[in-house]
Amino acid sequence: MSPAAFNMEDAKPLSPGNNDGGSMEARFTDFCKNGLSLDDNTFTQALKLFNESKHLLLATLSAIGSGTPEEAERYWFAFILCSVKRLIEKNEDNVNQGSDENGFALCQILRVAKLNIVDFFKELPQFIVKVGPILSNIYGTDWEKRLEAKELQANFVHLSLLSKWYKRVYWEFFLTSEVNDDKQPVVANATGFVSDYHRFGWLLFLALRVHAFSRFKDLVTCTNGLVAILAILIIHVPVRLRNFVINDSSRFVKNGNKGVDLLASLCKSYETSEDELRKTMEKANNIIEDILKKKPCLASQCRTENLDNIDTDGLIYFEGLMEEPSLSSCLDLLEKDYVDAIRDKGELDERVFINEEDSLLGSGSLSGGAMNIIGAKRKFDLIASPTKTITSPLSPYRSPSASHGNGILCGSNSKMAATPVSTAMTTAKWLRTVISPLPSKPSAELERFLSSCDKDVTTDVTRRAHIILEAIFPSSGLGERCVTGSLQCTNLMDNIWAEQRRLEALKLYYRVLQAMCTAEAQILHASNLTSLLTNERFHRCMLACSAELVLATHKTVMMLFPAVLEGTGITAFDLSKVIESFIRHEDSLPRELRRHLNSLEERLLESMVWEKGSSMYNSLTVARPTLSAEISRLGLLAEPMPALDAIAMHMNISCGGLPPVPSLQKHETSPGQNGDIRSPKRLCTEYRSVLVERNSFTSPVKDRLLTFNNPKSKLPPPALQSSFASPTRPNPGGGGETCAETAINVFFGKIVKLAAVRINVMVEKMQLSQQIRENVYYLFQKILSQRTNLFFNRHIDQIILCCFYGIAKISQLNLTFKEIIYNYRKQPLCKNQVFRSVFVDWSSARHRGKTGTEHVDIITFYNEIFIPAVKPLLVELAPVGSAQKTNRVPEANNISDGQCPGSPKISPFPSLPDMSPKKVSAVHNVYVSPLRSSKMDALISHSSKSYYACVGESTHAYQSPSKDLTDINNRLNGTRKLRGTLNFDDVDVGLVSDSLVANSLYLQNGSCASSSGATLKSEQPDS
Repeated sequence: MSPAAFNMEDAKPLSPGNNDGGSMEARFTDFCKNGLSLDDNTFTQALKLFNESKHLLLATLSAIGSGTPEEAERYWFAFILCSVKRLIEKNEDNVNQGSDENGFALCQILRVAKLNIVDFFKELPQFIVKVGPILSNIYGTDWEKRLEAKELQANFVHLSLLSKWYKRVYWEFFLTSEVNDDKQPVVANATGFVSDYHRFGWLLFLALRVHAFSRFKDLVTCTNGLVAILAILIIHVPVRLRNFVINDSSRFVKNGNKGVDLLASLCKSYETSEDELRKTMEKANNIIEDILKKKPCLASQCRTENLDNIDTDGLIYFEGLMEEPSLSSCLDLLEKDYVDAIRDKGELDERVFINEEDSLLGSGSLSGGAMNIIGAKRKFDLIASPTKTITSPLSPYRSPSASHGNGILCGSNSKMAATPVSTAMTTAKWLRTVISPLPSKPSAELERFLSSCDKDVTTDVTRRAHIILEAIFPSSGLGERCVTGSLQCTNLMDNIWAEQRRLEALKLYYRVLQAMCTAEAQILHASNLTSLLTNERFHRCMLACSAELVLATHKTVMMLFPAVLEGTGITAFDLSKVIESFIRHEDSLPRELRRHLNSLEERLLESMVWEKGSSMYNSLTVARPTLSAEISRLGLLAEPMPALDAIAMHMNISCGGLPPVPSLQKHETSPGQNGDIRSPKRLCTEYRSVLVERNSFTSPVKDRLLTFNNPKSKLPPPALQSSFASPTRPNPGGGGETCAETAINVFFGKIVKLAAVRINVMVEKMQLSQQIRENVYYLFQKILSQRTNLFFNRHIDQIILCCFYGIAKISQLNLTFKEIIYNYRKQPLCKNQVFRSVFVDWSSARHRGKTGTEHVDIITFYNEIFIPAVKPLLVELAPVGSAQKTNRVPEANNISDGQCPGSPKISPFPSLPDMSPKKVSAVHNVYVSPLRSSKMDALISHSSKSYYACVGESTHAYQSPSKDLTDINNRLNGTRKLRGTLNFDDVDVGLVSDSLVANSLYLQNGSCASSSGATLKSEQPDS
């Protein structure tokens, strides 16, 4: 086969061209001096970073933004100025200059650069990856923590959601136009009363964030703040602007003869806690008194039309607050207070959301990258999700939090579409009502298990929980002693917030641990669970998972994953072992938290487990000793897990008189000397427990039924204890599978199944044949087992994309890499850095003239690294007669083509009953998918039948649901006519057959089957 069959002749990296570095520096100087009026010190720092990173810009011009040099340059200027602004060391002189007019914020940088916020954050990650080493040299190794790029982006996403929610809710309560004496609406202009009231509420909310909230500013706390602001607006905005009638019983809760209980009504509608709402209102009232200098008075002592028919107990009223000229003065004071608070911090100007500067805000979503507010789902999932319509009768099991009060204050809008904010509040209610009331110590049942071990481990478990959760949520006064990624609290509000989160995580940990122990004891018919309950790493993973769920519930900005790993001393590989067990043993876990853990598991498997410092490499050196040298050379091994006492000393944590647990630490640091923490060299002959990792990559949300290799296999999966056995470097002895090999095989199985799902999605998107899908999947498996080092420090999608192009070339398929990337970018979880920033170690590639490590685009990676390593495997898949199977490229000669010992066998592409719907009508938007098992169990099913969920748009305007269902059924059955409406209780009616639905669900001969037989055309990439 000719080299051209492998090389990427259709897409090559663009050369830097003839960019004049001197001219670029002159433009940067003009940008800083004339555009931003930088002081000399800041400009010197910015110019230094620009000069040291300019070569990276020149090398990646085509990979930034739309690919034009002029736009890439503006992005780079903005990245540099934002980094310098947030990282520059502030001496006393800088601090004293904090009030001058030279301070600039992120929004000012973007205005001068003519960029919008959404696009800026989309491109920022690859800048950080490429310039990271330079930033580390200039600003120190903690630059990433100080830069807080992910936190800045999370804050923007949260405020985008909150501003939209506030705008919608405001319009529900207040008119958007004035009404004149003739009762005719008069549209208010930009400076009219209505917009001023709206603006006042948002500015008061920003003041609340600055002065009253902790530095974490989580989404739930901020939503409570907006509800408090809403209550203040209701009792102060003139009655003539109300969009509601206070005596409307369907909208408000009445407190006997006292009138409407305003706060109880708002709490019922927006799932907030009344206690928290009252506390937040008190803080907001204090801000009005302190900043706006308004005198508060008890609402019960005031006589005003605004308070008619409202229970005034506990409410505060400010006379004339919303009247002119007071309103204009208040707006000016709030503006000035906010400007003073954010000046010289380089942060986002949060007033932009109320100013509605569309050109600066941009459009699009950031959920496909670092942020994942409600879980990145396919478009149909957003339609079919039970959270889409809160009162949907088709919703599967919901947690207790979801069963209460769907009532939104608009009585005519009882089926309120769920938003990320309302979903977060519903999830927070589960934590508040289900978890918070639990005791903060082990229950009697859990204590029974803990005391039934070889020795009573109750004290060990409680002490460990105290130390680890204190490390994740530290109290104030720690200063710089906090570990990287932890919270350095600075005030009382931070302490209160951290203590609340610790208690919530602790109670959840004890609850799930008890459920696990109960299930285990039922299987073993014994209550002695010493092997599990003395495993240090297992407990830390459980605590980390509990803490992560608490953080995910509150949607924090400052504690983004993987902060919980850094506080506990575990790695992504460790955490991936408990996620599924955690979900299965907490039945009340809300849907959104299940989705979060599912998304988190995918994130761990796709990239984080492959990063430097992952404990997966420690197991891999034992299970695959041939990879030990490469792993050691790249420095990929994880550091030993820090001892519990070391964490306590580092964090200066008081253990309240609890004794240390040296035995557990001895087990961890000296694996193999005690049977409780097993060495990988010990054979996995322990009992099989219910606490296992299934040999499939299942989604706790979608209930994917992935059947691989032998669907009838009844072999039990490996025990969880074996998964946590500490790996050792020596080559394991013979006689059976070691614990390390078991853990790696389970892990590789998950990787393969995750890849199968993603390969299938891409095949469907590009309308490729089944044979292409089989070959891509086969090649991926071969690379995982025989070229495992290609995954090191990389994302599995990078390997999948290269597999697609390699198979396309070997199969002489007219498919360009540009088309592959185009279709990949349309995936919900796509991140640009996947194909723009691929890790390369030139020394291992033996590349002439290049040494060290670098991040390159995927084209360079494919040509320079992927093809030399994979070409022999590709040749095996070439069509008969088109290649010489014995032809091997020199670069691949030194790599063994044999399968690594203990590697899973290569399997054909599995059957994937994807729970996402398939379009089965070429005329109408009608989709079909298997019914979720959670709903299937609730139905009285005939053993020979399967249930499917059909969703589609109405076939005719104002048509009844029964007619729509009949039409859907007719579409699925082709020309078959049905008599009468569908009757799901009668097996003799013309229901859709399983085989017919299966033909609609799966690819048949490279195309999606539809009732009309129409062929779907593949979408073409942009020119």
